[in-house]
Amino acid sequence: MNLLAICLVVLLLLQYLEKDNAVLDFRELIGATDPSEALSGTIRAEFAESKAKNAVHGSDSDENALIEADFHFNLSERF
Repeated sequence: MNLLAICLVVLLLLQYLEKDNAVLDFRELIGATDPSEALSGTIRAEFAESKAKNAVHGSDSDENALIEADFHFNLSERF
């Protein structure tokens, strides 16, 4: 199943997190992309089915976070 097909059958909740160390802190909360490698208590360890269905997306860098935020949110939607 490709990403588009997955997005069409699941509920999506988009959030924009703005804080010091947002990317690193969020990636620590969500866990490793491969749920079998994610630490216990992380979102992916608890809810992911596989690498493809890993329950949550988090940007991998500050640069990509800005690109992804610009794609999903206009400036007036960021508080």
